[in-house]
Amino acid sequence: MNAPREEPSPVADIGFGDIEAAAARIAGQVLDTPCLESRTLSQIVGAQVFLKFENLQFTASFKERGALNKLAALLEGGSRPRGVIAASAGNHAQGVAHHAARLGLRAVIVMPEHTPTVKVERTRGFGAEVVLQGATFDEARDHALALAAREGLTFVHPFDDPFVIAGQGTIGVEMLREQPSIDTLVIAVGGGGLIGGIATAVRRLKPSVRIVGVQTERFPAMYDAIKGTRHTQGAGTIAEGIAVGQPGRITEAIVRGRVDDLMLVDEGDIEQAILMLLEIEKTLVEGAGAAGLAALLREPARFAGRKVGLVLCGGNIDPLLLAAIIQRGMVRAGRLARIRVGARDLPGVLARITAVVAEAGANIDEVHHQRAFSTLSAQNVEVELVLQTRNRAHIDDVLARLTAAGFEAAAY
Repeated sequence: MNAPREEPSPVADIGFGDIEAAAARIAGQVLDTPCLESRTLSQIVGAQVFLKFENLQFTASFKERGALNKLAALLEGGSRPRGVIAASAGNHAQGVAHHAARLGLRAVIVMPEHTPTVKVERTRGFGAEVVLQGATFDEARDHALALAAREGLTFVHPFDDPFVIAGQGTIGVEMLREQPSIDTLVIAVGGGGLIGGIATAVRRLKPSVRIVGVQTERFPAMYDAIKGTRHTQGAGTIAEGIAVGQPGRITEAIVRGRVDDLMLVDEGDIEQAILMLLEIEKTLVEGAGAAGLAALLREPARFAGRKVGLVLCGGNIDPLLLAAIIQRGMVRAGRLARIRVGARDLPGVLARITAVVAEAGANIDEVHHQRAFSTLSAQNVEVELVLQTRNRAHIDDVLARLTAAGFEAAAY
């Protein structure tokens, strides 16, 4: 059996020179994405917010920077590997697949079995051979290493590799070049490649910048490693791009030395951030891409008055998940309500109920006329309505009008 051609990953210092070399390798092959101020988000959170739109990359993620830098380095000096293999929840997979195809390399991608379909299909669309294996990233990685050994492929780690880290670090260079006033960076953390690269660049270019990493409460591996805490790891998260069970050896060392703090956000924070970016900035991000804004929404006092840079690191979200997040957000905002109305079971009663709702200015999404499963008396009927409303005050107004018309009405 052949040994896997995995590049060594010692806990080595990644320097600014490595990032400069990465910038030269990938120049003209990935976007220098815009970094723009969001005036509306700035007003909402009480800090000046700058957004780095990495979701505009061809693969809709920053990951192709590190992947391309690694592949280009493998080809330097005329050498050519038999092929490359990667384990990824999707974004690293697409970056490796896309640039391997461009460079004429065979690419095999091992993805966890529950990876969103949109990421699986896009990875296949870039010409990679996709293998679905394991319930977590760690299980997918172990399988990828076994395949690498069996087939003589070079393993491209998604984060714990000096070339990958250096490639991601080019984002920090671009952000400070375009917005030199930034004094704080809030960066999503999975395995640590993104924040490790950015922190390395920023510590050379502007050491005073405060760097804060963000993880989801369900996958706090880096947070626990740095802070010495022990959280229970969850089974899943809407931010699957940063759902990593164990930080990298190189990236953990960089975070310890170059990152100021780490914080956790919950699923609700991320959902809210996704919706705000969609509604306010008209830009689509996945859960990991919204983690930075989620941190500002969770603890606005921590960032008040500062000039904060956020990386919208990915936009590959499953459409069905997005639809669910939008609906849940509408419920929380009082723009979608479910009410129960009790009345005497008489002809025309449903028409009277809907007329009151219409007069209140609410729109009916769904109606369920319930007799058999109601706890009311046999002479009564229960009507369940799902309504489009303006806000919670509007819901209260609808309920008040129904009560005034002689019905028993409540939201639930």
